[in-house]
Amino acid sequence: MPKIISETLWELAAADVQKRQSEVGEEDRSVEPSERTVFLIGSKAGGKTSILYRCLDKDEPPKPTLALEYSFGRRTKGHNTISFCDSCLGSIKTQYFVGTMERLLQAAQDQTEKAFHQAQQKAGSKQTTFVQQARILPKDYPDRELISPFPVPLLIIGSKYDLFQESTTLRFIAHYYAASLIFTSIKSESLMSKTKSFFSHFAFGVDKGKTVSTDSTKPLMIPAGADSFSQIGTPPTSDVTSLHAKNPKDLWKKVYECIFPQETVSEQRELKDPAKDPQYSEPQIDAMRAQKDQELEQYKRNAAKSWKALNLES
Repeated sequence: MPKIISETLWELAAADVQKRQSEVGEEDRSVEPSERTVFLIGSKAGGKTSILYRCLDKDEPPKPTLALEYSFGRRTKGHNTISFCDSCLGSIKTQYFVGTMERLLQAAQDQTEKAFHQAQQKAGSKQTTFVQQARILPKDYPDRELISPFPVPLLIIGSKYDLFQESTTLRFIAHYYAASLIFTSIKSESLMSKTKSFFSHFAFGVDKGKTVSTDSTKPLMIPAGADSFSQIGTPPTSDVTSLHAKNPKDLWKKVYECIFPQETVSEQRELKDPAKDPQYSEPQIDAMRAQKDQELEQYKRNAAKSWKALNLES
């Protein structure tokens, strides 16, 4: 009687991967990973998909991202490295920028450390210093004792450089998290070429080059470790002492909030229906919703007239 195989294709694939991992010796665990995952997170219409397609040499026209979009790329030169790219949709208004980025990076860091912890538990004593190694910076790293490095490589992209050239706050945030910072525009082949170099470095481990540009009148191109607080300077305010900041990060946040006033909690609570929040507007969907709302109101009025007529007859 033939043997019945109950495993699903997914279970067989998972078993095959576990078998291969168990066959890898300790001497082979230090090699560069053959797979990498890159997350692109940013505001709606911020150019994430356009940048991703250009970096992956895709010819198809980019489409608006619906919550989450998945892509992958393969580099055939040298090591055969596969990169999985996830583009996440978000929406950030100017006045919420610093606060939103702070919460977003904190949430990403919490999930990263959680994944590290789970991987460490699964690996046992074989990767006891995995999390610690992710945080180690060179001893000569600028402002090493004053920054809070992100646990994984981080790249901050200022897209649409032709529309947004104010970069001082982003420059401070990038250095504080030991991240790289670049400004780009899909309208500039030169900027896109440099952006692709950074993307290839994160996705495939390729050398990103030595280009550095800190001139605020030009697109910034600052690899991690190439900047410092002394080069960035102080926030653009005449009275720093009046802000009562606890640390440099808090100072920059307060200065930004002075330039871009924040909505109070009471103002945010006034908008109880998220569907009416202009931050999440979708013209086609909103127009259809408005039409259906009108039809519903008309139906209610007709129904009320019908019930009123029935009451008069009785």
